[in-house]
Amino acid sequence: MLNNSPYVRANSSVTRVMLKVLLALVPAIGVSLWLFGVGILIQLALASLTALACEALMLKARGKPMRLFLTDLSAVVTAWLIALAFPAIAPWWLVVVATIIAIVLAKHLYGGLGQNIFNPAMVAYAAMIVAFPSLMSQWPSTQLDTAAQLQAVFGHADATQRAMDAITSATPLDSLRTGLRAAGATVESVVQSPVFGWAGGSGWEWLSLAYLVGGLWLWQQKIITWHIPLAFIGTLAAVSGVFWLVQPDSFASPLLHLAAGGSMLGAFFILTDPVSAATTPRGKLIYAAGAALITYLIRSFGAFPDGVAFATLLLNICVPLIDMKTQPAVFGHKQ
Repeated sequence: MLNNSPYVRANSSVTRVMLKVLLALVPAIGVSLWLFGVGILIQLALASLTALACEALMLKARGKPMRLFLTDLSAVVTAWLIALAFPAIAPWWLVVVATIIAIVLAKHLYGGLGQNIFNPAMVAYAAMIVAFPSLMSQWPSTQLDTAAQLQAVFGHADATQRAMDAITSATPLDSLRTGLRAAGATVESVVQSPVFGWAGGSGWEWLSLAYLVGGLWLWQQKIITWHIPLAFIGTLAAVSGVFWLVQPDSFASPLLHLAAGGSMLGAFFILTDPVSAATTPRGKLIYAAGAALITYLIRSFGAFPDGVAFATLLLNICVPLIDMKTQPAVFGHKQ
């Protein structure tokens, strides 16, 4: 009996893979709960329920087997990525609408799981930050009690807005971008703000470390390969390092770029989406390096403080060409 590959099929399935991705996100959820409070759990519940409801409706409309696809956990993974990318005290409808966009428009209108050309969570994020930039930048400056967070998420619009104006602050990257626009401002003077911590934003470094831990576990479990995370992190560090060395007063250090914003989330959980990402080894390197370059350009010279979502979507468009041009040689044949 032959026991070695390729004769033994790996014990893997979509459900097992998605479950491991959800488990890898648990450290980040724990840190978010510590930093922002129970609001993150509310957003996770809202996004998950909306995703499953939309998934069921679309499967029924398309005549697909509901049990098979509802239990593969792919919709829940999309929901969790949306909830983690959105402010913990965002209005309930913002997360609900974003999840509807992700599941209905970005996933099922392309044919469902395995057919979408764009990352659904990033389509939703990009749509919401373009339509509602103010709401998408309102992160709690202090951890609120449960009642205050429930009021922020479910309260009346006018009252909620007044309350949020008093308890929210911009993200570290947004604070950096805004601060550098002041006359005579330098990176060194801007990062003296309480918004910033020892590496990135105050507390946000631990969130980035949590994504790093979860991502490394996915790599150890062979759910993802090293190509995309390493190429993204390495390129982002290299490009930001060049600008920082040439003009340190105007450009932040590589450490800040890696520890703030969605860098680690993007490197391990967004860009590695097996459906919308490049699939060849060389293609993955090109894909991730291009995303890192666009992310840095948007952060430093664009209209938005973080560029991971837009960079992901732009590179998703390039994936067919990248894969076509980087196909490895057929075994036994020259390139």
